[in-house]
Amino acid sequence: MSEEKLSQLKTIIAEVADLTYASALLGWDQQVNMPPGGAEARGNQLATLQTIAHAKLTAPEVGQLLEDLTLFASQLDPDSDDARYIKVAKRNFTKQIKVPGEWISEFAQVTTMAHQVWAKARAENNFALFQPFLVRIMELRRRYADLFSPFDHVYDPLLDDFEPGLKTADIKDIFNRLRPRQVELIKAITSRPQVENRFLYQPYDAQKQWDFGVEVITKMGHDWEHSRQDKAAHPFTTNFGVGDVRITTRIHPEYLGTGLFGTMHEAGHASYELGIDPRLDRGALAGGASLAIHESQSRMWENLVGRSFPFWQHFYPRLQEIFPTQLGNVALEAFYKGINRVQPSLIRVEADEATYNLHIMLRLELEIALMEGSVEVNNLPEAWNSRFQEYLGITPPNDAQGVLQDVHWSGGMVGYFSTYALGNIISAQLWERLNHDIPDLADQIRRGEFSDWLGWLRSHIHCYGSKYEPQELVERATGSRIDSDPYMRYLTEKYSQIYGL
Repeated sequence: MSEEKLSQLKTIIAEVADLTYASALLGWDQQVNMPPGGAEARGNQLATLQTIAHAKLTAPEVGQLLEDLTLFASQLDPDSDDARYIKVAKRNFTKQIKVPGEWISEFAQVTTMAHQVWAKARAENNFALFQPFLVRIMELRRRYADLFSPFDHVYDPLLDDFEPGLKTADIKDIFNRLRPRQVELIKAITSRPQVENRFLYQPYDAQKQWDFGVEVITKMGHDWEHSRQDKAAHPFTTNFGVGDVRITTRIHPEYLGTGLFGTMHEAGHASYELGIDPRLDRGALAGGASLAIHESQSRMWENLVGRSFPFWQHFYPRLQEIFPTQLGNVALEAFYKGINRVQPSLIRVEADEATYNLHIMLRLELEIALMEGSVEVNNLPEAWNSRFQEYLGITPPNDAQGVLQDVHWSGGMVGYFSTYALGNIISAQLWERLNHDIPDLADQIRRGEFSDWLGWLRSHIHCYGSKYEPQELVERATGSRIDSDPYMRYLTEKYSQIYGL
C-alpha cells in the first residue's frame, strides 16, 4: 500500500516537473528568440503554467500522500533514494503550500515584463525605465518572505530557495571570515608590478571565438547529443529534463575573454545537469543540490581548469593557430598571466578570481538592505556606486555598467547572488580533493585528457541530483562542510606565482 502511495506521489510530481520544464522552455525562448513585443503574452503563458504547476504540487491529495508516507519513510534507510525523495518532496510541499496561487501568477507576469524592460534599460543606460518594475519585484519578494514569518531574518526565506538549509547569518559569517583575507591578498598583488593583458583587447573574429569555445568544451566532455548553445544578452544555462540542457554565451568582438570563459562557465553548469542520474528525472530529486553547488561546477570549468597553466599548455598552440596576428608573438606564460590579471573591474562576469567575490558581497549587502528597507530602489544606483568605490576603488561611469549589469533582479531572483561566492569556495574544496584522489590530474589536463576529472565529479557530485543538501554533499565529497580555507590557499598559491609575492 505504501509503495502504491509513493508511486502516486511520484506521478503527480512528474507532472509538475513537466509543467516546470515547459515554463523553462518558454523562459529560454524569451531570452534567445522572442521578439520584444511578445513579453506580455509570454508573461500570461508563464503565469498560467506556473499557477497550474503550483496548484498540482500543493493539492490536498499531495499533502495527504505525504502524511500517509511518514511512517513508511521512517522505516526506510534514511540514505535511500525513496527516503530522500519523500523528505525533499515534503520540504517542497511545506514551503509551497504557504504561497498563494495569485502571488505565483502575479510574480510570473511582472518578472516577464521586467526582463524585457531591463534589457532595454541596460541598452539605453536608463535606470529610471527599470525602476518601477524593480519596485514591484521587491514588494513581491517582501510579501513572499512574510509568508514564512517568523524568521530569524527577512532574507532567510529567499536564500533558502537557492541554498536549502543555509541562513543569512551563515552567509554573513562565511563572508566576514573571507573578506579581510581576500582584501589583504588584493593589496599584496597591487603592490607588485602589473602583468600585461592588452593583447586580449583587440579585434577577434566572433565566429572564430564561438568555434574555439565549442572546440574546447567538446574536448572537455560536453555532451552535444543532449545540449545546444545559443546567444543571450546575459549568458545562462537551463534544462528541460536530464536529456535536454541549453547553454548560452555572448561574444565581444574586441575582447577574447568574454565568449571563451563564458562558454566554459555555462558548460560547467550543463555538465552538472547532464550528469544527474537519469532515474531521478521528473522527480523531487532532479536538478542540482543548490545554486552554490551548481556554481562550483561552472567556476571549476572556467577558472580552476580553464585559467590554469596546464590547460593552456594544451590549448594555447591551437588558439595561436586560430588568431596568429593577435597571439602569434605572445608567449604562453605571458598569455597565462594576462588571462589571470588582477585588476578591479566594473563587470562581475569578467572579474578576476581575486576580486570577484567583492562584487558578490556588494550585491548581497544591497539585497539585504532592499529587503530590510534601509535602501530604497530609487536610491539604488547611488548606493551601488558608493559601495563599488569603497570595495573596488572604482566608480561605474554609468548605470549600464553598474546597477543594471545583471539580469537577476529583473527575474525576481533576490537571494541568489551569494551562491556565486559560495560556489567559488566549494570549487576549491572539491579541487583539493580531486588532486588528492587523482595525483596526476595536472599532467592529464596538460595532455588534454579530462575523463578522470569529469568522472570524479559525476560520481561524487553530479549523480546525486538534489538528494543531499549542499552542506551535506560537500562534506560527503571532501570530508568537511563549506570552508573558505582551501579557496584562500588556492588563490594565494596561484597569485604568488603570477605576481611574485
